[in-house]
Amino acid sequence: MISKNQIKYIKGLEQKKVRKREGLFVAEGPKVVGDLLHAGFTPNRIMATEDWYQAMHIQAYDRFLVVTDEELGRISFLQHPQQVLATFPIPVYQHQQHDFATDLFLALDNVQDPGNLGTIIRIADWFGISTIFCSPETADAYNPKVVQATMGSIARVRVVYTNLQQLFSNLPEGTPVYGTFLDGKDIYKESLTTNGIIVMGNEGNGISQDVAAYVNKKLLIPHYPAEKETADSLNVAIATAVTCAEFRRR
Repeated sequence: MISKNQIKYIKGLEQKKVRKREGLFVAEGPKVVGDLLHAGFTPNRIMATEDWYQAMHIQAYDRFLVVTDEELGRISFLQHPQQVLATFPIPVYQHQQHDFATDLFLALDNVQDPGNLGTIIRIADWFGISTIFCSPETADAYNPKVVQATMGSIARVRVVYTNLQQLFSNLPEGTPVYGTFLDGKDIYKESLTTNGIIVMGNEGNGISQDVAAYVNKKLLIPHYPAEKETADSLNVAIATAVTCAEFRRR
């Protein structure tokens, strides 16, 4: 049985300051929790129905609690709870070594919407991009809404929060830094490398001037037909998908 204190504790993890203090994030549903477990993440606590434990062949004990659907509903952040909710330690990736000479990375400059961030993490996973650099102003990747939107990809993609200007200023000489701009060159006609960083900007303002100064390869996703009036811009997650797809198509 879940206590009132346990419910309060889980619900508190919706707040970034609490997640930071406790060093934990919430994951829900068989897909997301299953992918995290498969990737080697060690859960701090699991609260799940008997059916989930039986399907996973996991023995419940004091930190792995069997709960009813009603109890799960009290702690869930979802409109329709899905058998299991777990808390995991927030991973720390800041000191990882990165090979900018061979690998492709994403950098997010102040992307605010949790749904967009979660979708971008999922896109990165699909296209084999294992690390995303985020400005400090970018939404928190361990917000429950973001974690859910990744559909398990948070288990395989490293999300590193860092000062992007410092990151770019310390890149090895000649590292390609791509960004999408209205005055960029047609992405379908430009030569694209298999390494470098693709920068995606804020939903309303695009890439900031301070970060844009480091972009040495400006790209444009053209609309069709060129002479027709269309939407002003693409959603940042969709633009990320189009851009990553074109890089991998080459």
